Amino acid sequence: MNIMLFHSTYGPRPAVGAAADRLRAAGHEVWTPDLFEGRTFDTVEEGMAFNQETGKDELLKRAVLAAAPYSERGLVYAGFSLGASIAQTLALGDEKARGLLLLHGTSDLAPNLSVDGLPVQLHVAEPDPFETDDWLSAWYLQMRRAGADVEIYRYAGAGHLYTDPGLPDYDEEAAETTWRVALGFLDSL
Repeated sequence: MNIMLFHSTYGPRPAVGAAADRLRAAGHEVWTPDLFEGRTFDTVEEGMAFNQETGKDELLKRAVLAAAPYSERGLVYAGFSLGASIAQTLALGDEKARGLLLLHGTSDLAPNLSVDGLPVQLHVAEPDPFETDDWLSAWYLQMRRAGADVEIYRYAGAGHLYTDPGLPDYDEEAAETTWRVALGFLDSL
């Protein structure tokens, strides 16, 4: 698969490169665009402040420009938290998208969305302060109504960004399970 992998609000941390390497080792081609132009952050608050300063439209523009040269190949869009939100937005607007792999996040959905069988897999902590149970239930129902083939995996007791070993949220068991399941998902596409 050709995978466009977007980083979280912390920026292009080493965990993003490690994830890309893991995907490449499984035979996938992976791009990891830097939407923050080299900036990384030590706290979610710093990253969120930068996101607000930069603006959602600018971040989406950067993401579209990064994906455009490869979208004809049929991309799987993937991302971590904020990056998952961006990946979702791009995948749902790309008729050639092959799949959507969401790690730690989702995004709002347009009311008239139609995706005709798009394979979607979401991995999220339980509980997650950014992805509440009510939000996830509504998101899931909207995605299913839009025609997506959705799988959700919840990880009890894990922190929000539990796949990043450099953050306090890290949960090795949940992270390894996530990667095992995600690699199976990608192999099925």
